[in-house]
Amino acid sequence: MPQLKLGIPKGSLEQATIDLFAQAGWRIAPSSRNYFPSIDDPEIVCSLVRPQEMARYVADGTLDMGLTGLDWIVEWECEEKVTQIGALEYSKSSNRPCRWVLVTRQDSPIRTVEDLQGKRVATELEQFTRRYLAQRGIEAEVIFSWGATEAKVVEGLVDAVVEITETGSTIKAHGLRIVEELLETRTMIIANHDAVRDAWKKSKIDQITLLLTAALTARHKAMLKMNVPVARSEAVLALLPSLQSPTINPLSDPEWLAVETVVDRSQVRDLIWQLKQAGAVGILEYDLKKVV
Repeated sequence: MPQLKLGIPKGSLEQATIDLFAQAGWRIAPSSRNYFPSIDDPEIVCSLVRPQEMARYVADGTLDMGLTGLDWIVEWECEEKVTQIGALEYSKSSNRPCRWVLVTRQDSPIRTVEDLQGKRVATELEQFTRRYLAQRGIEAEVIFSWGATEAKVVEGLVDAVVEITETGSTIKAHGLRIVEELLETRTMIIANHDAVRDAWKKSKIDQITLLLTAALTARHKAMLKMNVPVARSEAVLALLPSLQSPTINPLSDPEWLAVETVVDRSQVRDLIWQLKQAGAVGILEYDLKKVV
């Protein structure tokens, strides 16, 4: 039986990724004893891999497919070495893309990236930062940070750091200042070039991609069902957005209709109130698992 070698990001995105796969239809069960989680699909073999290394393993064919950040694809210059299938906006805390930013102390004279000339910078994104500065003719010492990167600039060990953030709140809480944004990143589905050229693997990759995307889309949608008097149907239907158009069915009482539609979850709070005011009754909200 052919099998697809799938890389699951180990670390902060691990559980969020497993949860997304579960919603998409695959149950992944990690083991504390090894780096090869079981999955309820005999056509897939899973490996837990640090996101920082994922792109290189996909590029060299060790893995057929994986999920990792765009930042680590760029760090190892793998943009042309892997096939980028698409982006997945998800994380433990929000759906906003993360940013790699240049950070320094509030009292630092560094105001732009050009002010790094002759300075010392710490970051985990070492190769990208070196190239970024070199392309701008800036000579600075870039050192690899093994962690606690923000603390290095707080303690005066370096002049600045290049660090990842979603909201910038942690940076501000440490009394630091964002100078510039260097790179926006998001989780990407990537595949090995040879795997994409293989018909069976390409089909499996497409299946996984479709269902992961459908599961993620469903998180932002809800289904509303309601009963509507025929006499009030025009007012109710005018309020209803939908992927296509609302589904309308007659009830046994000819004076009533059953209406259902899919809406953005962010609209539900106000929409239910408006629908009730317009004459809808028995309004039900349902969570969705997938929207294809």
